[in-house]
Amino acid sequence: MTASISDHLLAWYDAHARELPWRLPPGTPLPDDPAWPYRVWLSEVMLQQTTVAAVKPYFEKFTRVWPTVEALAAASDEDVMAAWAGLGYYSRARNLLKCAREVVARGGFPGEEAELRKLPGLGDYTAAAIAAIAFGRRAVVVDANVERVVARLFAIDDPLPGVRKAIRGAADAITPDAHAGDFAQAMMDLGAQTCTTRSPRCLLCPLRGDCRALAQGQPERLPVKPAKKAVPQRRGTAFWITRKGGTQVWLVTRPADGMLGGMRALPDDGWSAQANGSGEAPLPGQWHDLGAVRHGFTHAKLTLEVRALETAYIPPGEGQWWPVSDIDAAGLATLFAKAARLALAATG
Repeated sequence: MTASISDHLLAWYDAHARELPWRLPPGTPLPDDPAWPYRVWLSEVMLQQTTVAAVKPYFEKFTRVWPTVEALAAASDEDVMAAWAGLGYYSRARNLLKCAREVVARGGFPGEEAELRKLPGLGDYTAAAIAAIAFGRRAVVVDANVERVVARLFAIDDPLPGVRKAIRGAADAITPDAHAGDFAQAMMDLGAQTCTTRSPRCLLCPLRGDCRALAQGQPERLPVKPAKKAVPQRRGTAFWITRKGGTQVWLVTRPADGMLGGMRALPDDGWSAQANGSGEAPLPGQWHDLGAVRHGFTHAKLTLEVRALETAYIPPGEGQWWPVSDIDAAGLATLFAKAARLALAATG
């Protein structure tokens, strides 16, 4: 069974591999180019909890502006965070810079999975993916797509997350010693294109003859997911503070260790995933209610009211006046970009 799985899957991948800007065609020798592991690493970090379609333009922008890990390591935190704006999960961008600087300090990316795991922001999956794809090392690469394929292939029906050790063990059993990068990417593509969460295309699957869940007639029920927990609802307020006839708006940089850390934003009332905001305005004055925007985070859903004030005073704390006409270039996190669009529409 093991040999047939890897052989069938690699043959399928030769014909059906997705063309992605960070990939080599199937069977291509690894390039002798220090920029290659950089591109693999960058793509894998960007793809964490994000779709391929969303990542493509960001990957192309980053590799155009910072074509090497040395260029990225030398970039300012502010520029990188602004370039990342809209991609979400902003701790990834902070770790991206930390990792780039550490890689440069050590003279390049390590090829060993254990050493890769020591770098900032690299967990088991990312380290294994880079080891396999960038360096051709045998590594057991298990993301959500692979998890689904393996659970169905072996009919592993215990619920997540406790069953992940068993899934990894089964994935290890079918991972070949050669063609590690192609095999890892083939498993990802199979899960993304064929062995999908709903309505899997089993008749087109190269592994259908080995799939125990298909033989049992219930592939869609695997993997068994835990019951969803209720997501708390939070409320907060963002403040659109302008001066000079509304041509400049006051922006702040959020604390590095909090939600949306290190990103430019509108001032707010201290809301978090754990608590509602205070509603307290940072300045006295005749505030105007502009409406609200809604945004979902991993651990909470937020309704953010937007209030506006034009003032001659400088708001308290650190910040900067930013041209309202150039607000799209500020690199606001998606939540605050929504708030800014609402404010612009309301104050026009």
